[in-house]
Order: sequence, then structure tokens, then C-alpha cells
Amino acid sequence: MKVWRPGTALAAGLLALTTAVAAAPNGTAAAAAAPQVNVTVNTLEGLGTVPTTGYGLNSAVWDSQMNAPAVQNLLGRAGIGMLRYPGGSYGDIYHWQTNTAPGGYVAPGTDFDSFMGTVKTVGAQPILIANYGTGTPQEAADWVQYANVTKGYGDKYWEIGNENYGNGYYGADWEADNHASKSPTTYAQNVVQYSKAMKAVDPTIKVGAVLTLPGNWPDGVVASGDSADWNRTVLSIAGSAVDFVIVHWYPSAKDAAGTMAAPAQLPGELSQLRSEITAYAGPGGSRLGVALTEMNGSFDQDTQPDALFGADAYFTALEQGVFTVDWWNTHNGVGAISTAPDGATDYGDGGVLSSGGCTGSVCEPAVNTPFPAYYAISMLSKLGRPGDQLVKAGTDQQLVAAHAVRQANGNLAVMLVNKDPANAYTVNLHYAGYAPSTATPTVYTYGDEATSITSAAQGSSAVQTLPPYSIETMVLTPSGNPVSTLTAPGSPSVSQVTGTQATVSWAPSAGGTATRYEVYRQFGTTSELLAESTSTSATIGNLVPGSGYTLNVLATDQNGNLSPPSDPVSFTTGTPANSTCAVNYQVTGGWGNGYVAALTVTNTGPSPIDGWSLTFSFPGAGETLGSGWNANWSSSGQNVEATSLAWNANLAAGGGNSASIGLVGNNDGAYPSPAAISLNGTVCTTTYSS
Repeated sequence: MKVWRPGTALAAGLLALTTAVAAAPNGTAAAAAAPQVNVTVNTLEGLGTVPTTGYGLNSAVWDSQMNAPAVQNLLGRAGIGMLRYPGGSYGDIYHWQTNTAPGGYVAPGTDFDSFMGTVKTVGAQPILIANYGTGTPQEAADWVQYANVTKGYGDKYWEIGNENYGNGYYGADWEADNHASKSPTTYAQNVVQYSKAMKAVDPTIKVGAVLTLPGNWPDGVVASGDSADWNRTVLSIAGSAVDFVIVHWYPSAKDAAGTMAAPAQLPGELSQLRSEITAYAGPGGSRLGVALTEMNGSFDQDTQPDALFGADAYFTALEQGVFTVDWWNTHNGVGAISTAPDGATDYGDGGVLSSGGCTGSVCEPAVNTPFPAYYAISMLSKLGRPGDQLVKAGTDQQLVAAHAVRQANGNLAVMLVNKDPANAYTVNLHYAGYAPSTATPTVYTYGDEATSITSAAQGSSAVQTLPPYSIETMVLTPSGNPVSTLTAPGSPSVSQVTGTQATVSWAPSAGGTATRYEVYRQFGTTSELLAESTSTSATIGNLVPGSGYTLNVLATDQNGNLSPPSDPVSFTTGTPANSTCAVNYQVTGGWGNGYVAALTVTNTGPSPIDGWSLTFSFPGAGETLGSGWNANWSSSGQNVEATSLAWNANLAAGGGNSASIGLVGNNDGAYPSPAAISLNGTVCTTTYSS
């Protein structure tokens, strides 16, 4: 919840890494002694493309500077591609026809048409919050009529409400909701009505429903009288009526270091969200997009830590297929004063631009002065622009994040984020699937608390020096090696998944003749060739039961050159259909950072079992065992074992009886269910219910 203040391995030949010897850069002995970090970029592992709406920002009707020319200029220069309106929780009290928000403040000059003027000036697209809390489907439909029929704005993206689970139904009450029932069932049923009314006016619009991000309250909470939590209920009822889902993310952390480390949680949380969509939204669930329409750090929001968090988090989310990330906020208002780890003054202001306010005798810079988060967003376009391809990058140092983009002109850009306030790093860069030229790369730098982004030709494609608390983006040109004219194969799909095989299909490459297609599994920043095909499908065998796979498809032209990789596709193999044991794993409830799971263990084999051991591994890096019942529970890291007690040690043959056990899990981020569970060393047929 935001705070708003109105006024306040490839085949060996393909995977040969271009590894340069890390020569000490010219300079001082201190530079030579800088700690080393290895960064590997694999351009053969595609992560999708940068969306036109990717770099987003929130606007609010209580912000008198919303449409000021200076603000329009700053947002245009930052490359903002999406603007959200009318401002977080104000979305559920705002009436667009009258430009009013009963109970809240609306600044002059912030009406819808004025906002759209800013959208057009900036060159962005809007994402609009239809008033669910105090509005009606007809009011929302009238807004669509005015925007897209009367005015011809062509506004495509519409949310139904803001954080509607925060309406008091689960205890916390900050979101306006005048409905007699505030349950997820009521919300979902009304979303269907909103979508129907709005699309009757303009069937081309995209409508989004509010969900909660796994691992964040109230995810997993089942209220009294309900049979499921918010996400499952909303998806089950409204999934077929909407086009995307909305989540917000304000990571829970104890300090700036914890906030900067939080982007590592996003892949797991977004993957679990996608699994929930697949499970509950019906047969068409795969078509639903994901919008992260609010995001900000938890500490030092006006100083360098938030900039470092933001640069890392934007690209981490986009790499997981999110189509927009909308930072909270353009202006937000001064709050509590504190000091960041680098000694800078933090004003407790979640905006990217100063509001010019004061707390006591401490005042912010002049209004519209950019805070570091503004420069972090501005750095995003140095790495990639809409249509450029996101590719895999990784590091061996937790305090240094890396992201990479294959740009449309053939250049490769690599962003490096140093979250260490004290140490510079010597970065040794390695490449797979890309041969950089020997030209000195252009490097864009946003340094600690700097007031501008600088650029210079410096270092080499093999070695760069990364200052403390900084963001650097280096742009490399390719060598003169031949490049395939083939386009990337179409987005692959997976079918006929069993415990040991799956069929992958894709649309053909264009731009020439493809002699064959190659299917690779992503392994961090390396890849493993799984199959080759002269058609547009392949059946992959020898897969491991209960294991996750992420695949790319590449085409080979007549000269043996590889195309760019397809978008990724992920799936999990099943467990054996004919095992001698069966386990049902059911998550029965949660509270954001913990959950309860019940397991039913059955011996389906021909011989009775006297004494058993059940073993599995938590897939989520932040999952740990808290406690359990009806078994002796123990764990080592993510590995868990439950052994029988005297009274439930006997499991009759052929499913004659079952053992019912359970656990309380702790989670820091995602908490996916174990993909495979073994009984006395045998992988069981595993099913899931919730």
C-alpha cells in the first residue's frame, strides 16, 4: 500500500564464452585493489521485448504540478511510456465528469482532458482507474464513451479499482468501497459488469482486475465465510471477462540494503502469480497480461538507494513478462526526514520530482527538482527502447545487478547496478552468442546523488570499473561477423506435458530460409540444447519429473548463423502417473509471509509400508519450514523431511489408508508448492488442491 499526501549448456562451440583477461585499469592502487565481479551475458537466451508501455509512472489529481510544462518536459526526456491516472486510492473516490473526489483534494487543472494533454505531449499511453469503490459500471462506460468516441483519445488500458482488498474485508481499511458486500466475490462479479458495460462502448479496450502479489498481504488469506482467498476468487469469476491483472509492490524490508536486495524476489512472486492465473482464470488464462501499476522502495525514497532499487526492479519485472511498471509517484509530498547510508538527506517523499515542501526547518529542493529515482528511470532508455530484446545477464556478486538488451540496431547494452555504498568493483564481462567489436564502448553513468547522467567512451567490452552506489550502462557494437537475417521464431507454446517429455511448437522465422530450429533450456546464463527440428515443433524427452523448464527456440539459416531467440516459455513436468505412492499437497491459508499446507500420503503400491519418510524441496528461495504436525519434521535449507510417528507408520497396500500431516511454512517472497514429493525414495504421483 502506498502513502499518498495531497499537498504533502549450448553445444560447446556455441557456448564458448568471450572471456577477457581483467587487466588492471590505469589509475591508482585503490582502483587496482577494487573487488572483482564477473558478469555474463547470454544473448541466446531471450526474455521478451521491451514494451512501449514498460517505463511507467503514476500521476495524481491532487498534484498541482501534474500538467506543468516543466513536468511534461522532464517526463518526456525520461522516456516515460505510460502514465497512470487519477492517482492510487483516489481512483476509488474520483468522478471524472465533475473532476471531484469527495473526501479528498483535487488540484486545479488536473481534469481528465488536461491529463490527456500531458500524455500526448510526453508521447505516452494512459492507464486509467475506473472508480469501483464509489462509482458504477455506467460511470465507467460513460468515461470510455467520452475518451474514445467523443474525444478519440484511443485510451486502451482501464483498471477496475485500485487496492480493493484494502476495503476492510481482511481487517485493514484504506480503500473506499460503498458496496454492501466487500468480499472478493462481490468485487469479481462487479468487474464482470464493468467490463461488459465498458466494452459495449469500445470493444477494443483492455480491462484489468485487481489482484495481490504472492507473498504480499492479503495473499493467501481466506476470510470467514469464504472458500478461497482474493486471487483465486477474483480469477475464477472474472478471469474470462478481463484482459490483464493488476498488482502493486512495495517490498517489505528493514533498511535500505534490504530494499535494494528485494528485486531478487520478483521472479518467484511473478512466476507464482502466473501459475495462479493459469490455474484459476479458465482456459484463456494464458492471454492475461500482468501490470505492476504501483512500485516503490520502502526506505530512502529520495536518495540513491531508491534509484538503485528502481533501476534493478524495473528490468527484473519486465524480464518476467510484465507489460508496464508504474513508479509511485510523480510528486508525493515531504514526509519524515532521515539520512541515507551515503549521508544524503531523505525527505520521506515517494515522488520522482520534488514537491518543494518542508518538514519543520528542513525543506526539499525547489519544486520539480529531480530526485535520484527520476534519473534511474531516465537510465532505462539507455539500456533498451520499445521493441528491443531483453536477454539474460547474471553476476556472481549479490551487490551488483546486471541486465542486458539486444538493441534493434545490433548493439548490445549492459546495465550494471552497484548497491555497495563503499566499494567500487572491477567488472569482468563475458559473452555468449555475441562478439563485441574492439571499439571502446560508450558508457552512461548515474553516480551517487548526481544531478545528471554522464556519458563517455571508457573501459572495454571486457572490463569496466563500477563506482560505489552507481548505475552504469555500456553500449557495445558488434564485430564484423556475419549476422543472420532471420527473425526470432514466434512465441513457443508447450503441450502434451508428462513427467518425462513435452511438445514445443512455434511460428516460423521470417527474413529468409530456416534450415532447422534448435530448442534450448535456460540455465542461468548458460544454455542446454534439448532438441533440433526441421519443422516448427519438437518433442523433448528425457525430462526430469516434477522439474521446471524455461525454453527458447532459435532458427539456423543456410550459412549456419543463428537467429535471435524466441520469447521464453516455461512449464513444469508432471510427476509419474503410475507411481506406487500418491501425495496431495494443499495450501489451506496464508498471511503474506507465512502459510499452512496439508498433505495426504497414500501407499498405492502392492506391499504395505511400516515406517515412512516423506521428502521434498521448497522451490522458493525464501521458503523455510516453520513447524509441522502428525510427523517428525526437519529441514536443511529448502530441503524438508517428515518421518512417521508410531501411530501412523503403517500404510496399507493399494491405498487402504492414508496419513494426514501438515506444516506451517515461512516465506519471504514467493512460496510455490513443491513440484515433486518422494515417499521412501520413490517419487509419488503428486496432486495439488487449494
